[in-house]
Amino acid sequence: MFSSFKKSYFWAKSYTLYGKIIYILVFLVSIPIFSQEPPEKEVKQINIVYGANFTKDEKQFPGASIFSKDDKQIQFEHEGADLFCDIAIYYQKENKLKAVGNILLQQGDSIQMTSGKIDYNGNENLAKAWENVVLTSKSEMTLTTDTLRFNREQQQAYYKDFGTVVDSVNTLTSEIGRYFLETKKLQFLDSVHLKNPDYILDSEQLDYYETSKNAYLYGPSTITGKTYKIYCERGFYDTKVESGYFIKNTRIDYNNRIIKGDSVYFNKAREFASATNNIKVIDTVNNGVIKAHYAEVFKAKDSVFATKRAVSISLMEQDSLYMHGDTLMLTGKPDHRILRAFRNAKFFKTDLSGKCDSIHYDQKTGITQLIKNPILWNGPNQMTGDSIHLKSDLKTEKMDSLKVLNNAFIISLDSVSMEGYNQAKGKDLFGKFKDNQLKVIDLIKNTEVIYYMYNDDDELIGIDKTICSAIRITMANNDIEDLTFFTNPDGDIYPETELPENSRKLKGFIWRGDERILTKDDIFDEDDNNIILPVIRGINNPMDIEMETSPIEKEKRFPDSKKESKADKIAQQEKVKPTNDTETKERYEEVPIEDDLSSGYYLIAKVYKDKVNYKKFIRSLKSQGLQPNHFYRSFNKFYYVYLDRYDSLDNAKKARDSRFSGHYQDTTWIFRVLDK
Repeated sequence: MFSSFKKSYFWAKSYTLYGKIIYILVFLVSIPIFSQEPPEKEVKQINIVYGANFTKDEKQFPGASIFSKDDKQIQFEHEGADLFCDIAIYYQKENKLKAVGNILLQQGDSIQMTSGKIDYNGNENLAKAWENVVLTSKSEMTLTTDTLRFNREQQQAYYKDFGTVVDSVNTLTSEIGRYFLETKKLQFLDSVHLKNPDYILDSEQLDYYETSKNAYLYGPSTITGKTYKIYCERGFYDTKVESGYFIKNTRIDYNNRIIKGDSVYFNKAREFASATNNIKVIDTVNNGVIKAHYAEVFKAKDSVFATKRAVSISLMEQDSLYMHGDTLMLTGKPDHRILRAFRNAKFFKTDLSGKCDSIHYDQKTGITQLIKNPILWNGPNQMTGDSIHLKSDLKTEKMDSLKVLNNAFIISLDSVSMEGYNQAKGKDLFGKFKDNQLKVIDLIKNTEVIYYMYNDDDELIGIDKTICSAIRITMANNDIEDLTFFTNPDGDIYPETELPENSRKLKGFIWRGDERILTKDDIFDEDDNNIILPVIRGINNPMDIEMETSPIEKEKRFPDSKKESKADKIAQQEKVKPTNDTETKERYEEVPIEDDLSSGYYLIAKVYKDKVNYKKFIRSLKSQGLQPNHFYRSFNKFYYVYLDRYDSLDNAKKARDSRFSGHYQDTTWIFRVLDK
């Protein structure tokens, strides 16, 4: 059927010359005399580099030239791409070809694609390959599918009948996929599955960057690692280091805890997670819950740190105990949790509430300590002392006993007259609960009592004022049922008219009924209820390729980036005044107040000369959930991007040394603006 090699070579050469003549004629005819409009993009012809054996079959392939390999494959070239095959059916007039057998399409050094068959349209720069298609990028990432369409004009390859992508880190599969060659981004849709040796990821939609290995998640997505499980509906994940940021309906199961919040950050290497706004941290072992607007979880330390309207909720005999402080810290293994509430600590449960400077609860002993200026309310009864300890029964989880140590004082408003106050005081107070009700109170050492006594008709008999060594008070329904005096009681029952008003209050009497915590909402003060939450700005895919490419690629794509580096060097040359903490060798600068800058300590992330670049950097930080700001110095005409401003150097250094609480991993430095 086919001719000899010499004959085919003659035909190929003649055919190529004929093609060139036709091409020149067409080109000359198409030149306009007057250029009224911009010319359309020039369509380039598919070139035959090596034709090997040539024939025609007008019956089956009218208008086509048919080429077949000899000891070498057929080769075509078109706009920087070479196509090799065993057999080619070439339609020169239409500028199209169909190729069969051991297809190789190579576009420079960027990608190569192999397949069983391919259709190529030179006018539109479109290729459709099928039968065992494998596309390989420069980084040796491979995309395998049955059918792949490649738009060379837009530099995009896409499939819609399942595909597999394998790189040096992960294997990804999906029903639909698209590869953007210029940005090295892969977009996966429908049943997306990412497999890594250490975890798996499933999502409805995922954008994946070939260079950075970063993944951007859309729709219901689940990441299941060896020690954690993450669910979200919008998020970012660094697949190399198992670190990510998630912002929609997020839940992380981690270290016997469930973490939920509007914005959640996770880092496996640091064994750390943090959350912002409407947080809930659930202890799956002890059925405890912490709610707040900012929280951090440290697996290695088995701890939770929470602040911003933070509250711990634990179950005690079908009743919830609410504990609040400006800061909550939960530490320890599941069988020995210790909860601390610092500054402005308060707690509430039915018939029992209190507040103090700080609270310490030890799960193993069942003891809750109210430290510094404590006050406790059991129903209407107010108790104060230097320190207060509450003990729960570890088996029944009910309240067991109470201690008020040093300067114990108990007060209750007379429930009949609603004017006088029943009072008892002593050095120490010991109470005993039954069915979560305070039943017995023992006061010891230098005890005193004032008690309004009534008959069965609620008529006042008199006011009992007694001093003795010890007093036992029996309670019923949070009211005094009986008083028992021990060891030489000295006192009397006075008619109301015979006991002056100034003698009806014991020394140290302070009634604080208006401070009583009556509901779980009362543990929060005005500042807690009016807290302004940070705006969760969401996650945007990189607006510029610079954030997702290697330094070499950046230089190719952004030649002006060298100017930015030079500007950075100029910025570094400002006069530096070192901090006293010079042994850290951390960069520190301070300047007199200038422009509209407020005095304080700024945590600087980067400095830019170019306005476009600093805006790109700010967008990238916001995509990570941060809230950066910037200022412009007219002195040197640089833009300073900072993460936050602090009133003290210590706070600024803590933020710097903690890498902004784990939210920013690059180097930062402190820039101080002096007071006027």
